[in-house]
Amino acid sequence: MKKLRIGVIYGGRSGEHEVSVASAAAVIKNLNRDRYEAVPIRIEKDGRWTMPDRPPTSISAADVIEQGRLQAARSIRPVREAYLVTRPGEEQLLTIERGVTADALERGGENAYVTALGLDVIFPVLHGPYGEDGTVQGLLELANVAYIGAGVLASATGMDKAIMKVLFAARGLPIVGHVVVRRREWQLDQRRALDSVMSELGLPVFVKPANLGSSVGISKAKTSSELRAAIDLAAEFDRKIIVEAAVPNAREIECAVLGNDEPEASVPGEIIPSREFYDYEAKYIDEGSTHLIPAPLTDAQTAEVRRLAIEAFRAIDGAGMSRVDFLLARDSNALYLNEINTIPGFTTISMYSKLWAASGVDYPMLLDRLVELALARHAEKQQLRTSMT
Repeated sequence: MKKLRIGVIYGGRSGEHEVSVASAAAVIKNLNRDRYEAVPIRIEKDGRWTMPDRPPTSISAADVIEQGRLQAARSIRPVREAYLVTRPGEEQLLTIERGVTADALERGGENAYVTALGLDVIFPVLHGPYGEDGTVQGLLELANVAYIGAGVLASATGMDKAIMKVLFAARGLPIVGHVVVRRREWQLDQRRALDSVMSELGLPVFVKPANLGSSVGISKAKTSSELRAAIDLAAEFDRKIIVEAAVPNAREIECAVLGNDEPEASVPGEIIPSREFYDYEAKYIDEGSTHLIPAPLTDAQTAEVRRLAIEAFRAIDGAGMSRVDFLLARDSNALYLNEINTIPGFTTISMYSKLWAASGVDYPMLLDRLVELALARHAEKQQLRTSMT
């Protein structure tokens, strides 16, 4: 059987670059080599697409972050540049290798060696803006290539926490009270924005960039001065900030979804953060955070988490995979849908893969299922008419 060539796109121009590198390392390591040929495609922090000499190997985001700090002072020129061919065809990827030869020096330039490569499926293992938000998915649609995960619409709405909540509310799903503050409004009149948040939500609140994941730029504010600092921080990452009412004494519950038109939900899990809440440091730097799989819930709570996870997936028109996050109030047992992640952390120790492992789908099998779902969705789209003649 001919091996399927899987292009694994990772890195990205995002605050979640290092998390993506760790996720891609796990994917490439665990793809069945008898069935697949992995092609690593790295997006550098400045947005350049490159073909690395070696695939990433560290599945620890903390290790990748530390490596990035050590290499920050270096300027490494990529060996090969990579370009997606944004039209249907047999070859989806062009690579350019630049080299200086004697002939080229005489002409005052470089030689460029161009090669073309066909890909059967692309796995965009990208987290955050310029990858998880529909931008890369749009390129893949133009290239008419099968790809893993949500389409353009679901990716965009799943990235934007404000629009996501609009869709959840329209479907009647339980969400916390929230206020959207735009950076321009904040810069023009901070007092008015603070008064709006305080009058509608009170304190404490969580302040988040609307279009980031991995808890980047998120703060909990218990006082007006903390609220001001939290909005300032979030505004460094996004032009739109979402402020959410804090659920008192909340438990953090997560559930994984897998499928296209008939999605399935995993057993739920619970995060026990090492800090007051599950922020970036608690996720990737500290070693004190733990999780419980399955989450200690009643049968009724478990069923409701799984039902709402699938409803959230359908609300954004999801495909392939998603991780859905909930907040469960300990005192009242009220359950709130927090957000959906269309490309969740994807290492072997990430919650998404662990939740499916506990549900009977191990990591290599999970990759097989995702490839099958991508191919099935692509084949279905090929049946659509693109012309009236």
